[in-house]
Amino acid sequence: MKNRIAGLAAAAVAGLVLSACGGGSSPLAPSGGGGGGGDNAGAPIRIGSANFPENVLLAQIYAQALQAKGIAVEVLPPIESREAYFPGVRDGSIDLVPEYTGVLLQYLEPNATQTAPDEVYAALQQAMPEGLTVLDRSEAENKDAVVVTQAFAQQNNLKTIADLAPLCPQVAFGGPPEFEQRPDGIPGLKETYNCTFREYVSLSPPGGPTTVAALSNGDVQAADLFTTDPSIEANGFVALEDPKNNFAAQNVVPLISTKAATDQVRQVLNGVSAKLTTQVLLDLNAELGSADRPNPDVVAKEWLQTQGLL
Repeated sequence: MKNRIAGLAAAAVAGLVLSACGGGSSPLAPSGGGGGGGDNAGAPIRIGSANFPENVLLAQIYAQALQAKGIAVEVLPPIESREAYFPGVRDGSIDLVPEYTGVLLQYLEPNATQTAPDEVYAALQQAMPEGLTVLDRSEAENKDAVVVTQAFAQQNNLKTIADLAPLCPQVAFGGPPEFEQRPDGIPGLKETYNCTFREYVSLSPPGGPTTVAALSNGDVQAADLFTTDPSIEANGFVALEDPKNNFAAQNVVPLISTKAATDQVRQVLNGVSAKLTTQVLLDLNAELGSADRPNPDVVAKEWLQTQGLL
């Protein structure tokens, strides 16, 4: 995904096998045995994640849901980026990772133009390399959003980016430096919604306190945040709807080795995806960022219990 705040390492789930960081082979090194499960019956499904809190949490949700059905799993340490972990998925040293449809499609097919959720998912299914598959996509999305304060939204009756478009010449927009040039950033908003902002304010690092302060203080009237950023709810911000899909869909989806994707595994993971919504991720991310900062495995367990999946 786009670079986000990293730093939470995956905590061991009670009863799960954790690979040792200091010994044995790297999670990206070929194992020689292919994917876990399937033809390699009895071997644990090795679950990886990117190195940011939400993705670590999703890996723990997958792991605990599978273990609850008697399926052996091994949770691997988080890996910094897709460029680092995807080779491990392809060579079979990682069997399963939580992914996001739009950015994974762009990684596999850089010239892909699909943006709507169903179109992105269909194109992603077609783009899957041999030996890999994606299971059911969830409703949950972690993607860019144009965000405004509640007061600004109410004052101007704003629900969508299209509603904002007539006001754009009077609006200062804040976002990370690259958003000003990204095809789906300022150029995309201009092309898709005929929105030309009065001013672009470069905010670094992306998201987080800098963006929250700029919006709250009125330094900008709109800004780029991710849809599952807990600061949206914490500050009463409004993420405007994107009816023309300027930002490509980024639905959470399990990426898995076909050897590991037995009928039982598919049933469990599809059941998890059926319960995941953007609001769920917002709430879970807020828990991860709360004052007591619980471990992802604890947050995962509590959510799975409330959904009847443990």
